[in-house]
Amino acid sequence: MDVVLGTLVLRPYVFAFLASYLIVGATDLGWRRTLLFGAWVSPVAWFAEFCSTRTGVPFGFYTYTGHTRGQELFIADVPLMDPLSFTFLAYAAFCAARAVAGRHGSPGVVTVLGGVLMMLLDVVIDPVAVRGDRWFLGHLFDYPNGGFYFGVPLANFVGWMVVGAVAIGGHIYWMGGFRHRAGGTAVDGDRYGAGTLGGIAIYYAVLGFNFAVTAWIGEWVLLTCGVIMHAVVGALLWVVRRRPVPWTGLESQKA
Repeated sequence: MDVVLGTLVLRPYVFAFLASYLIVGATDLGWRRTLLFGAWVSPVAWFAEFCSTRTGVPFGFYTYTGHTRGQELFIADVPLMDPLSFTFLAYAAFCAARAVAGRHGSPGVVTVLGGVLMMLLDVVIDPVAVRGDRWFLGHLFDYPNGGFYFGVPLANFVGWMVVGAVAIGGHIYWMGGFRHRAGGTAVDGDRYGAGTLGGIAIYYAVLGFNFAVTAWIGEWVLLTCGVIMHAVVGALLWVVRRRPVPWTGLESQKA
């Protein structure tokens, strides 16, 4: 029980985002689907982390320091807060992908786009996490061989894209597509319910939190790169959303 309480005290920001996901997800997907989403994504994320610390696949090889063992919950060598974080990150990317793809975006498009949006979050998250000894995350993990992007290897970003796509695609497959709640009833089609917009808000809240930490520790070059990258990608996605694209045209013809 002390370790459970320690996890809450040590990682309050994780549980604040997790609580937001549960509330927003219940509005968007309903309680059952929201809980099933978490029950699917967290084990997938834990398995990916477990494999990476042993084989380097899919995130590249890294090791957890274990400095907080006894202060927070671990499953094997993986801190519990890591796979829990993937749940709200994947959901936020799922909502953003649905918004970009629009009403006629296919499951495949949303799956791939969701994976890319997950990866773009990690472009900001992981470089600042590697510097956790300079803020309240702590010295949580190391990449023994470093990496080309502020100490993070390319494999890590590829891994996040793949795991994000697996998480989102698995949910779409097992849950029967994009069904969500509208007026209390599960329906298909409209992707702009309050829950979906709430998921997008979580996406940018996570991004803003990590930008704030990056500024706090004085990593101005890293901050500038992250802001520019997301600004450019955000502008491109806005253009895609505003203009008809091949996949939406094909879907419209099928309809």
